[in-house]
Amino acid sequence: MSWRRAAREQALKVLYSVAVGDREPREAVAEVVGDQTAPEHRDFVEGLALGTLEYAEQADRIVGPLLEGWAIERLPTIDRLLLEMATFELRCRPDTPPAVAINEAVALAKRFSTEDSGRFVNGVLSAVAHAPT
Repeated sequence: MSWRRAAREQALKVLYSVAVGDREPREAVAEVVGDQTAPEHRDFVEGLALGTLEYAEQADRIVGPLLEGWAIERLPTIDRLLLEMATFELRCRPDTPPAVAINEAVALAKRFSTEDSGRFVNGVLSAVAHAPT
């Protein structure tokens, strides 16, 4: 597993800890990443998690109309967090190619969410990537 994929997985764990565990974001980063991590890795996790949290409302406004019959608040928590995180990467992190942001989110959805989540996340994020900014 590449270090960036591992970092995205850790960022998802931070987001989940904040959303479900009502944790303070920087405390959750410290707990998930630990002390023995390279600064570049820690910075990536922290930037992705904190950026996603700051961008979440805007991401929900982008994703909401693309959900066809679903409301964002009714999605499984992991799916919602992945959509927010990948939308943040697609819109705010030009250093991440769109295909990478989408593929990483799909891989995490397949690993941590429902059987259908990979296809669902892929479809929504493909629409986000092709929508005008």
